[in-house]
Amino acid sequence: MTTVSHPPLSTPGWRAWLIWSVGVAAYVLAITNRTSLGAVGVDAAERFHADASTLSLFAVVQLAVYGGMQIPIGVFLDKYGARPIITIGMVLMAAGQLVMAISPSIGVAILARILLGAGDAAVFPAVLRLVATWFPAQRGPVMVQFTGIIGQTGQLIALIPLAALLHATSWTITFGSIAGLGILFAILVFLIIRNHPPERTADVSVNTDTGVVRVVTSAIDTGVGIRAAWAHPGTRLAFWSHFTTPFAGTAFVLLWGMPFLTAGQGLSTAHAAALVSVYVVAGMILGPITGTLSQRNPNQRTTALVLPAIAIQFVAWLVIIALPGPAPTWLLYVLAIALATGGPASMIAFDHARTHNPSHRLSTATGVTNAGGFIAALIAIFLIGLMLDLQGAGTPDTYSLDAFRMAFLTQVPLWLIGATFIIIERKRTRIRIGMDPERRKR
Repeated sequence: MTTVSHPPLSTPGWRAWLIWSVGVAAYVLAITNRTSLGAVGVDAAERFHADASTLSLFAVVQLAVYGGMQIPIGVFLDKYGARPIITIGMVLMAAGQLVMAISPSIGVAILARILLGAGDAAVFPAVLRLVATWFPAQRGPVMVQFTGIIGQTGQLIALIPLAALLHATSWTITFGSIAGLGILFAILVFLIIRNHPPERTADVSVNTDTGVVRVVTSAIDTGVGIRAAWAHPGTRLAFWSHFTTPFAGTAFVLLWGMPFLTAGQGLSTAHAAALVSVYVVAGMILGPITGTLSQRNPNQRTTALVLPAIAIQFVAWLVIIALPGPAPTWLLYVLAIALATGGPASMIAFDHARTHNPSHRLSTATGVTNAGGFIAALIAIFLIGLMLDLQGAGTPDTYSLDAFRMAFLTQVPLWLIGATFIIIERKRTRIRIGMDPERRKR
């Protein structure tokens, strides 16, 4: 294990704020790229004559690449720093959107999403690294919160201006324009961002999932440490917490929300975009509140925040599905807010991973935790598309409210399985750390 330490930074100057601002702007564009297909899902299905399973594959491939790149990105960040990594990430996303703009077939479009997922994976961890290297350690948690909140505005850009541009121009112009923005931001990042302040000879490492500034670099951490991390029930609690809380919101905003609201519920595109925007804004508001409550009640995080967030999403979806006709508008807004609880609750999983693992395997534990959310999202997105196809409702012309009801029911097993394992692993964790007595064998 190698630890790099430097004298504490003084109050950050204008250059630190400028570098952080450029990094955050790049992150906003990354989020816009990530959610661009979800905002125009119906248009994508029509352009590529894709059924629901194929449309799901776009998002599944993108998320799989994003998740698979997290550990390599961490290694490259340790070696090269944030500046080249963000630059390369922006170029990859620009290439992906350019390929998407001119793609003549589904196969080429999937290649575009692979490039997009790889580029997207580089940006957020690198921006967190900038926070760690340019700001005092005591400001780290607040700056990470601000970074995440501001970054989510990229979803709003994808939902409203991007969709409007597509309907006013063409597919090629819209995605080509995003590609152009990516190249401009790559140049901006390369010209302005620096890896570390001039008074330092090297930058420091940062945990790429949680923003923890403590430096941990270890070959063991990415090898046998995976088994050691998984052996602790606290890591398994973290995994299942992240598996269960955010997947429904991810599936909704990344792909299936807009088709459900427009083709299923009969809303206009503008109204559906506004409703999904409520999901984004609610998540931005709930994030700091959830973080504060988690900090104040560290021993009750699961029962007070994680399980209630799961229950709220579960009940909201069941009510929508059980209604005989289209849901009233106010109830759809309730659904959006309910789904928004999942993102902030999922961050509690990283608190578990950080609490129950020693520093030499911290990054491995958080990587295992992060995998949970990606696995659940991949399964949910694919199952929804598959169920639509099995009902003969796999294209925009055949989408129906009844078909969407059955499709969204496929989320229920994921919630039940996840919640069950959360309860089991929470008990095992409390026994392991001495908070609950061990059960006596009869």
